[in-house]
Amino acid sequence: MRETSLIAGDEESSRHLRRNVAVQMAHGLFGQTGFRLVAAPTFLPAYLFMLSGAEFVVGLARSLQAAGTVATPMIGASLIGHRKKILGITLASSGLMRAQVLGMAAAGFLLGADAAVLAMVVFLALMGFFQGIAQVTMNSLRAKVIPVRRRGIVSGARNFLAGISSAAVSYAAGAYVIDGNWLGNGYASVFLLAFAIATVGLFALALTREGRAESVRGRESIIETFRAVGPILREQPAFRRFFIARALGSCGRMALPFYILFVGTRLELTGATLGLLTTVWMLTSSAANLLWGLFADRHGYKVVMVATLVCWTASHGQLLFVEGLSGVIVFFALMGAASGGFNQSGQNMVLEFGRPRDIPIRLAASGSAVNLVGAIGPLLGGAVVELSGYAELFIAVIVLQLIALAILVVSVPEPRRANTGV
Repeated sequence: MRETSLIAGDEESSRHLRRNVAVQMAHGLFGQTGFRLVAAPTFLPAYLFMLSGAEFVVGLARSLQAAGTVATPMIGASLIGHRKKILGITLASSGLMRAQVLGMAAAGFLLGADAAVLAMVVFLALMGFFQGIAQVTMNSLRAKVIPVRRRGIVSGARNFLAGISSAAVSYAAGAYVIDGNWLGNGYASVFLLAFAIATVGLFALALTREGRAESVRGRESIIETFRAVGPILREQPAFRRFFIARALGSCGRMALPFYILFVGTRLELTGATLGLLTTVWMLTSSAANLLWGLFADRHGYKVVMVATLVCWTASHGQLLFVEGLSGVIVFFALMGAASGGFNQSGQNMVLEFGRPRDIPIRLAASGSAVNLVGAIGPLLGGAVVELSGYAELFIAVIVLQLIALAILVVSVPEPRRANTGV
């Protein structure tokens, strides 16, 4: 079977494939490295806690960032669903995300502690807002310029390169930039560095050669885009079941902030231990994503999604019996490889269901559901821990993920075979 882009013409996609693969690699390397400095569970939480002295502020900032991504994918779908070229909108939404990181750096350099905390929370909420839009525009653009049977290796290689780079840059940021208090504020300097690195990725993305879409939806308002989700879910039962399974599987994010807190009940959390576990998590996730991508190109994303969900669910069970550091390392390796692969396969598999012109809406609907889990999941997880304990939280996540696994295995077909007849 000839390789085709889902929404760009075959010849146009093939003519610029090498260039666009190189662009995707450069954008992933620099863009993800920059944003991972902000997303890491270390620098930003530590800085917010240093300024505010309150764990609540740290949790509130992250919750507002996640909340910003819940509805805005629909805005992204509304902006690009009717356009035959979407690179400009993609660059604009990605640039606005980066502007918030620059604002965070400026707040650290220019404002006092109280004002800086308020500014950081606002910039994080705005970053989440534009992130929800960018998730749709970026993935839609990738669907146009990278053929379906090359997306796995491209996505995996992007994550692998970014993971290796992020591990090295994160160490340097902590050991030299923060400890050396660069420019009078080490944390603000890290955010400035993150902005600079991520902006290089944006310039790389601007070099994309994009063909004109062959099929698009009519111009729709944001309300009309929301209303379009219902018919798509009703008319495409396979995608509907995938939608439910992906959302339930993503409930593993409920436990994400509490892994390290639970580990703290089993062993002493020194700086060296935290650094080791962070490195294990980053490297195993990046290396595994490369392998998952290669496997998906050959066999489709359903088998990858099933395998990674099995591993992620098993990791929660293993964590319940952890006693020493070696067991914790095994958990972070297993969880990192599985959760990263599940997220990657879910993002790519959604591109392959149904009509190509509905890709932006499918991305928006599925992304909103996953982002909603990311917004309210940690709050629910915290309530479970307060009322019952860590074990009950992990067991609840295992049950939800087992339900998702059953739906995937029994009711969700491999869309690549369904769409091509192979």
